[in-house]
Amino acid sequence: MSASNETTASRKISGVTSVASGLSSDEVSRLMRRRGEESRWWWLVPTIYIIVLLLPIYWLVNMSFKTNAEIVNSLTLYPHNPTIANYVTIFTEKAWYSGYINSITYVVINMVISVAAALPAAYAFSRYRFLGDKHLFFWLLTNRMAPPAVFALPFFQLYSAFGLIDTHIAVALAHCLFNVPLAVWILEGFMSGVPKEIDETAYIDGYSFPRFFLKIFTPLIASGIGVACFFCFMFSWVELLIARTLTTTDAKPIAATMTRTVSASGMDWGLLAAAGVLTLIPGALVIWFVRNYIAKGFALGRV
Repeated sequence: MSASNETTASRKISGVTSVASGLSSDEVSRLMRRRGEESRWWWLVPTIYIIVLLLPIYWLVNMSFKTNAEIVNSLTLYPHNPTIANYVTIFTEKAWYSGYINSITYVVINMVISVAAALPAAYAFSRYRFLGDKHLFFWLLTNRMAPPAVFALPFFQLYSAFGLIDTHIAVALAHCLFNVPLAVWILEGFMSGVPKEIDETAYIDGYSFPRFFLKIFTPLIASGIGVACFFCFMFSWVELLIARTLTTTDAKPIAATMTRTVSASGMDWGLLAAAGVLTLIPGALVIWFVRNYIAKGFALGRV
């Protein structure tokens, strides 16, 4: 078998060599020139793709420095009379800046609770086999598949009974229904990539489970924790329906505030654009800090 493979490989090599030797020097130079011309255009498609992605962001920033009259009356590629009045309004009016504070507060609470609850669950799914483990894992994911509108009314009735309406913890706990299954699924993939021999070696060396999990195991899955935190943050940051249903004034998030920019004179587009720009910044910062972890998540097939 090995002799036949070597014979086939030698035939292929000799065939390629004969083809190359059959070309004249002019044909070889022409072929190389053609490849060089083709390589000059490889950047065209990525450049167009990046421009298409950045165009809405540029237009949002462009509108944020315009007055509402300029936005409505004319279509311009840049503001002719730039103004920061829209940003001043957001940073000075409590209805606006409190929306950002509320959003960051319940997003951080949800992220901490979701990842803390998902860590032991993901470890159990990755290390142990028990009756119904696959069914339980699938059931967790089905909660993530359901749209938030399905749970909006039950959450409202439940939190109304306990007096939790218009509180940060209400929105944070409601988002846990969607983020915990996602975090378990992501972390289970990273934990399954850690050899079980590490657990056994730590126990032989006298480590207790809490000490082993915190000092040895957790650093090994730091990239998985970063990816889980990223997705929990992004879901809670952009989710609108449940956050708007469970809040009124004190804990109203920025997403709900942005939907109420309509006044008697119409929609304030400049103010809405400025709020949109400021809403993009936290997500961009989170992506920047966890970009390497997300790349590892793609490599493991969990992102």
